[in-house]
Order: sequence, then structure tokens, then C-alpha cells
Amino acid sequence: MDLYKEFRFEAAHRLPNVPEGHQCARLHGHSFRVELHVSGPVDEHFGWVIDFAEVKSAFKPILDRLDHYYLNEIEGLENPTSENIAIWIWRQLKPCLKPLSKVVVCETCTCGCSYSGEHE
Repeated sequence: MDLYKEFRFEAAHRLPNVPEGHQCARLHGHSFRVELHVSGPVDEHFGWVIDFAEVKSAFKPILDRLDHYYLNEIEGLENPTSENIAIWIWRQLKPCLKPLSKVVVCETCTCGCSYSGEHE
């Protein structure tokens, strides 16, 4: 079974490695949306894979580091593309949320990425 919990945060960033003149080289912000997917068997007693409150609690310290911050100043996010943000969240969260199976990061309503730990 796969379930997810959605979170949102506001943050500013710029992409330092894009070609000269690229619009994302300038400081700008997004209303980011994050989905944290968790996979596992449904517990017969509780009827769930995991309590959504447990997902929220595990992600809270990470969310607090992102929300209303300049992402480029966060260690490991010097080039804060959606892809790098998804990988960064995975690396921060996986040790304390073992059934984590996918991180989805959307920087606009129509653009985003997902990461399932392929490089770990």
C-alpha cells in the first residue's frame, strides 16, 4: 500500500548554474508543494500503513528549515533545483521515516519531480 501526506512551504532561491541570462538565475520565490509517500503493509489492527501524524512529526524539523528561507543558504542546497530539493529531503527524512518510498516536489502548479532513492 502506498499513502502520502502533502505539505507546503514558501521559499526563495536562485539557480547558480543556469546559463547567463536565464530567468532562474535571478532571486525569486515559489510556493512549493511536497508529497511524502510511504509504502508498506496495512497493519491489521490499526488499519493503516502509518499514522499520518507520524509522517507530519518526522517532517516538521525539515519543513521548519525550508519554510520562508533562502534555500541557497541551506547546507546541501546551494543549487536548489526541484530535483536537488527532493534528494535533500529524502536524505534528511529517510533515516527517521524508514517506510519513506518517494518524495515529490512541485515548484509550480504544473512543474515538479519525484525521487525514490535511486542514488542512495
